[in-house]
Amino acid sequence: MSLKTQIDSDIKNAMLAKNKEELEALRGIKSLILLAETEKGGSGEVSQDTENKLLMKAAKQRKESADIFNQQGRADLAQKELFQLEIISRYLPKQLSNDELAAAIRQVISETGATGPQDMGKVMGMATKKLAGQADGKQISEIVKKLLSA
Repeated sequence: MSLKTQIDSDIKNAMLAKNKEELEALRGIKSLILLAETEKGGSGEVSQDTENKLLMKAAKQRKESADIFNQQGRADLAQKELFQLEIISRYLPKQLSNDELAAAIRQVISETGATGPQDMGKVMGMATKKLAGQADGKQISEIVKKLLSA
């Protein structure tokens, strides 16, 4: 089942349950997918990889917004963003733990033959492609930097 079909089904269920907050979050996700489908030069269909990128971007935005709202003492708005983040996370692939991520990055480092911090760009390029949707880019970057400087 495609993500769009899954979202449509979940929107129906949220409407029947009269769950306004969940409905708002699901409509936001559907909006992202529809925008991607109608983008200039788009084929009308969105690949799974593109869907994952859209969801990762939306999740990152919600997380950053919640942090900003918490810093400004707006717990009510932060809670709303965190709820939407929780809904978005349902549709993301399973996120890797730090240990799993470090093991995957070690493998990428050995595949690329990287020897030090000067090879960070080469490793990051391959690691972000390989681990797309499974980890945050910032987290990947921190681990790559740590492993290459060791």
